[in-house]
Amino acid sequence: MNMSAPGYDNSAGRTPPPGFSGILGQETAKKFLKQVMANRKVPHAYLFTGIPGIGKTSTAMAFAMALNCREPVEFDACGKCISCRQFGRNNFPDFLSVVPKGRNIGIDRIKEINRELGFAPVSGGYRVCVIHQAETMTPESANAFLKTLEEPPDGNILILKTTESADLLPTIVSRCQKVPFQPLPASEIETWLIRNRGIGPDVARLLSRICSGSPGRAIRMYESGFLEKRKAWLERLIRLPGLSKLEALDTALACAEEDRKNGIDQVVSGQPGMLDMLAVWANWYRDLLLLKAGGTKDRLVNIDFFDHLTEISAGYNIDSIIAGITALNQAQLDIRRSRNVNLVMIHTVLGLNRASKTSGHTEDE
Repeated sequence: MNMSAPGYDNSAGRTPPPGFSGILGQETAKKFLKQVMANRKVPHAYLFTGIPGIGKTSTAMAFAMALNCREPVEFDACGKCISCRQFGRNNFPDFLSVVPKGRNIGIDRIKEINRELGFAPVSGGYRVCVIHQAETMTPESANAFLKTLEEPPDGNILILKTTESADLLPTIVSRCQKVPFQPLPASEIETWLIRNRGIGPDVARLLSRICSGSPGRAIRMYESGFLEKRKAWLERLIRLPGLSKLEALDTALACAEEDRKNGIDQVVSGQPGMLDMLAVWANWYRDLLLLKAGGTKDRLVNIDFFDHLTEISAGYNIDSIIAGITALNQAQLDIRRSRNVNLVMIHTVLGLNRASKTSGHTEDE
């Protein structure tokens, strides 16, 4: 077991942390769950919200470990009893994990889970079922799961994970105890990367700024060749103002095609994909806005592109930068909601191209 596991989501089969003590940050969430156990009244359903890679899955595992631990220490798992050892080997019988198949969690998988929840936990303690990317449940599967939330079988704890609670049915949200997870400070992530992962200071500093407060994302970026991808994405974005409308359309379709080649599920594949690219572009516009407003270099995300940002920001006005940020945020939301990737990228890229021209950039004929 990795005793220095970061607070990152574990849906790709990574080794679970040793308990709450092995999770980086998220003190409010951990304190709340410990208090739940201290009160001896454990609600049956929770909604963990927050960006990927900040510890939602690791915390769900730690909670399940603590609930089933034979000798808990201050409401945390001991790491030594039989159930803790089973968690350490990833074979605890009463920990269920539901992940999207393709882009959705279908009705068949929910029916299968509902049947499993109808049996008593094998261990005699609590069965914990984690629904990853709960917003990907189809309307049919969400309604089927709602029945389980309304009348859960005894001994079962349901944990739904999502980025935004607004992406779920209000009737599902209302039946869950909401536990928000917050992005971590860049300085905390930078220190952790250097001390616990042996990453060089310069790279750690860059990763801590571009990971949006997610240590899990920082690790994935480091291990997946993300930094090289990011450079290519930013170079493409820098060229965008000089493209004709037809060239911008080709760029949009090329982005969508790259995403298909990388695979549908970025979380499982671990490969940089569309959502990563859009986040990189959004951070670029955020940096442009910061410089336009008189911000300093030490607050930039893309510190390695400082000279480019300084030069380019002079050609934009604040309204066009804000429009770009809004468009990119909407694009990320649309793709999470399984909208057509081609159409999303065409709308987004053409919008960015058009906004750049209203800011004073000229089109190359």
